[in-house]
Amino acid sequence: MFASSSTLLQVPLFLVALFAARALPALLYRPRLGDRRTAAAAFLQATTLPFVVAAVQIGERLGVLPAASGAALIAAGLVSVLVFPAAALALLRDGSSPVPVTPAGPMMPQQSRVDRA
Repeated sequence: MFASSSTLLQVPLFLVALFAARALPALLYRPRLGDRRTAAAAFLQATTLPFVVAAVQIGERLGVLPAASGAALIAAGLVSVLVFPAAALALLRDGSSPVPVTPAGPMMPQQSRVDRA
């Protein structure tokens, strides 16, 4: 991976692509969660490594993914695991209102007494 500068430049490109592909669905939460918590959800959704590792192994075995690009993809996945959760926590800590948590969970509907029986 470090032998070629073009491979090293692929890491941030793949990181942005991972974020875009996996974080964009979080925009659906925006009306319910607000901007800050939606951004935190986007970072948490974009965190990925096992899927990337599996995809790289399959691509390399099929001969459609060069080893250098596979290494860059795995590096981008590793960076996402290290950086994105920290960014999400920082966003949540800076928020003025705490995340509401009910006994059923933060986004789960409350069960009535009839449902519990």
